[in-house]
Order: sequence, then structure tokens, then C-alpha cells
Amino acid sequence: MQMKLKLTVVAALATLAGAASAQDMVVKIGHVAPLSGSQAHYGKDNENGVRMAIEDLNAAGTTIGGKKVKFEIVAEDDAADPKQGTAAAQKLCDSKVSGVVGHLNSGTTIPASKIYNDCGLPMITGAATNPNLTKPGYKNVFRIIANDNALGAGLAFYASDALKLKTVAVIDDRTAYGQGVAEVFKKTALSKGMTVVDEQFTTDKATDFMAILTAVKAKNPDAIFFGGMDPQAGPMLRQMEQLGMSNVKYFGGDGICTSEIAKLAAGAKTVGNIVCAEGGASLAKMPGGDAWMKRYEAKYPKQFQVYSPYTYDATFVLVDAMKRANSTDPKVYGPELMKTNFKGVTTTIAFEPSGELKNPAITLYVYKDGKKSALN
Repeated sequence: MQMKLKLTVVAALATLAGAASAQDMVVKIGHVAPLSGSQAHYGKDNENGVRMAIEDLNAAGTTIGGKKVKFEIVAEDDAADPKQGTAAAQKLCDSKVSGVVGHLNSGTTIPASKIYNDCGLPMITGAATNPNLTKPGYKNVFRIIANDNALGAGLAFYASDALKLKTVAVIDDRTAYGQGVAEVFKKTALSKGMTVVDEQFTTDKATDFMAILTAVKAKNPDAIFFGGMDPQAGPMLRQMEQLGMSNVKYFGGDGICTSEIAKLAAGAKTVGNIVCAEGGASLAKMPGGDAWMKRYEAKYPKQFQVYSPYTYDATFVLVDAMKRANSTDPKVYGPELMKTNFKGVTTTIAFEPSGELKNPAITLYVYKDGKKSALN
């Protein structure tokens, strides 16, 4: 009887040991973007990129420090609002996620980055482009996309050198992103001998631009540069057509460079006047772009906007550093991020000491029959 009891106990212990080893270590990755409001289409696309990466990592049976890991996303909505962005950042710090991909907007990412720095949590953005993000020199803040210095300057060079435009009006939405990219465009355009004939301001909530555009029309510019996002750019393009501004070129950064803009402009012919810039290569020229896009479309039909390949890569970059450090502890694996040399879907990712991407590419786009088409 005693022998039988011993065998039963041994068998039970073996079963428990088997259950424990079969149980994966759960590692949570935070993601923050606007999932509500007028910019939710960008936020959902960004979140899809993280979800797809997590599914791929789990399917590959990733191990860290000899333990099998199950990754989970902790998704937060900042509604493109700086206050909600900092609240979401604090929530992720408190909930002990291992790293963060986000945010989308520079206006939310910059204040959130201080919170992540204070709680020692690594953050990688694949969308926020204002150069001020990396200026404080936080050791755990990284960007895997070209910043506004590259985007704004690239557009100004194209306006001056390729299109030989002489005059431009500049409009921005007063956000960190819109103001930043507009300022770089203006500065570069002036250095190229172009004349800025008018400067106007709006907000990231506005939809009526008739007064602004009427003032701009009176100055007869060759082009308008808009620093802002597509929920404003779409109606603005529609109203430009209504005011007979159909020959005015329309420049903007990655915020307007979406598949949604033709729809938001209600099919206005002025969509054909857009020249916009994105950090990174076009999907067709990304190392894994076409194959990745096929998989993305199968999972998330008609949801692609701009940044999901970057949020996908950002998730892998965090995990790559964890694997090299044999740890999911931010304090342990964080320093490994600076040594990153990761072949991603978008490019081979390596960082400058500032946390900026080394050798960032930019791509200019136009719209033909409402469809986005790469110029370079």
C-alpha cells in the first residue's frame, strides 16, 4: 500500500512538472495609438502590425533564456491626444509590460517618451517623425523611420529642383508633427530660393478650410504645403477644387500619404496634385515588402495605411534584443537595443547613438486615379 502511494505521489509530481514546463512564459508588449477618433484608421493599422508580429513570433516558438515564450499585446488608445498618451504610457509602466511599440503621433510620443524613460521601459516608434523626440537623449527611445528633417527637406528639394516651383503657401495644424514638418519644408524651400507667399494655421480637428484657402488663393501660389494628417487634408483638397484651385500642387509628409485620402477628399481631382513623402522605401522596394503585404491583406483586408510594416519590425527588434540578452527584463535587455543589427521587412535596422535609424530612406508618392504610386 505504501509503495503504491509513493508511486502515485511520484506520478503526480511528474505530471505537475510536465504541466509547469509546458506552460509558456508570458511576455507582454505594449502598443499605443489612436484607436478612436478621426485618426483611428492609422491606429488600427499600427496595431495590426504589432498583432501580426506577435502571431509570427508565437508561431515560431520563440525561446528566451532557454524558456519558451508566449507574447501578448497590451493595446491602449491615446485618441491622438497628448494627455491620453501620457496616461496610457503610465498605465503600461504600471502594468509591467516588457516593451512598447508606439505612439503614432509626435504630439503623444514626445511627452510619453519621458514617462517611459522614467520607468525604464524601452519604446520604439515606427510612426512619430518629429526630430525633437530623440533630442533629450533618452537611452531607451528609438525610431525606425526617417524623421521630419528628411521628409520636409526631400519634398522641398523636389518642389524646387524637379517641378521648378517658385511660390508656396504653408499651412499647418499646430501639432508637434504638423508644425515640425512644415517648418523644415519652409526652411529648405527658402534656402532653395522659393518664396513663401502665405502662412496659415488650423487644428487637427478642423474640417472647414474655406476662409484659409480663400486667403491663400489671393496670393496665387504654385503649391500648398500642409503639415498635418489626412482627416484634414481630404476636406482641404475637396474645398480647393470647389474654389477653382485645381492647378495648385499639394505637398505633405507621411501624415497625408495614406490610401484613405482619396476617399476623404470625396474623389476630388485635386488628389492628383498631391506629392507626399514617407520615411522608408516603398513596399515594392522593402526587402520583404511584397510578401509581407500579401500576408497583411489576407489577415486585415483593406486596412493598410502607412506604418504597419514599421510597427511589425519594431516588435521584432524588441524581441531580438531580448533574445540576445537572454532576458525579457527591460533593465537587462534595454542596452542591447543600441547594438541592433536586424534584417527587417522594411530595411536592415541599426541605430545612431541618438536612437535614430541609421541611413533612413525616404520615398515620394503621387496619386494616379486615386491610387498611391511611388515616384522613386
